[in-house]
Amino acid sequence: MLLTIDVGNTHTVLGLFDGEEIVEHWRISTEARRTADELAVLLNGLMGMHPLLGEELGDNIEGIAICSTVPSVLHELREVTRRYYGDIPAVLVEPGVRTGVPILMDNPKEVGADRIINALGAVELYGGPCVVVDFGTATTFDAVSARGEYVGGVIAPGIEISVDALGMRGAQLRKIEIARPRSVIGKNTVEAMQAGIVYGFAGQVDGVVNRMAAELADDPQDVTVIATGGLAPMVLGESTVIDEHEPWLTLIGLRLVYERNVERA
Repeated sequence: MLLTIDVGNTHTVLGLFDGEEIVEHWRISTEARRTADELAVLLNGLMGMHPLLGEELGDNIEGIAICSTVPSVLHELREVTRRYYGDIPAVLVEPGVRTGVPILMDNPKEVGADRIINALGAVELYGGPCVVVDFGTATTFDAVSARGEYVGGVIAPGIEISVDALGMRGAQLRKIEIARPRSVIGKNTVEAMQAGIVYGFAGQVDGVVNRMAAELADDPQDVTVIATGGLAPMVLGESTVIDEHEPWLTLIGLRLVYERNVERA
């Protein structure tokens, strides 16, 4: 089995693959101050809960694939793979790792590893041209050409960031649960804020994606739009442009990168 680890700014998502099938997954908070020893204990604890695995991570895991947007966590995970699981092949996505995705950016090293991995997964599953909308700490829009090239993207504040900002900067506002309100016209402050978040972000997605699709293809209808990320379900029912929802897109991309760098090495 293959263990995939996607470290985001807020959450870390782990997926366990048996071949091409994801058979288990976990979501934990990203803590930049966790040490390699703490991460090893956490991983073994999660693995121990799965009936297909032994008590130690190395009992049934044949490979590990990792990408991280938090450099300090990537450093500690590198130490985890070296110190505790040195006999298990591991791929950490960083410059020099084969992804098969040409990056047509002014400075390719600036592009987050997760965004390249998402592009790879999207092309594998749906082909190009496509746009990946990832609802995470930031809401990112990534454009992929018909040839599978990463051609650029958009970065906007994420849903949780916007909710936190409203609660902190509004004198009569507070942090609220992110949920769909009864209607667009809120009947109280909480519902009004929820409507602003849900329908506001849906409108943002539609506006940005339509403009990107017009630049990406002669016929914008040829562009497939894929949503991913933990908060994607909040917008799926309201956006008019999203074609596919793939919650495990980054993990699938990590599986593909592992295959390209280990199994073909």
